[in-house]
Amino acid sequence: MDESAFLRELEEVAQSLGIEVRYETVKREAGFTSGGLCRLKGRYLLIINSRAAAREKVEALAGAVNRFDLSRLYLKPGLREFLDRLPKPE
Repeated sequence: MDESAFLRELEEVAQSLGIEVRYETVKREAGFTSGGLCRLKGRYLLIINSRAAAREKVEALAGAVNRFDLSRLYLKPGLREFLDRLPKPE
């Protein structure tokens, strides 16, 4: 599966988890960041740098959704395998 398809699928997973995904230009004093997950007014928000490469966007989305319990969601086998290979956040 190509990165753009992974990206779309991960966006759908994020939406089903109640995570709002925004693509914005992100600047950081010390350099470049692909984005991050935060909680704002009780809701999850994932801001992804619109200038990031597709692979970095996939990594940011995957890292965010992997923080949640995905056992009750249907995920395509390739996507589930990809997420299962990622380290789980502590």
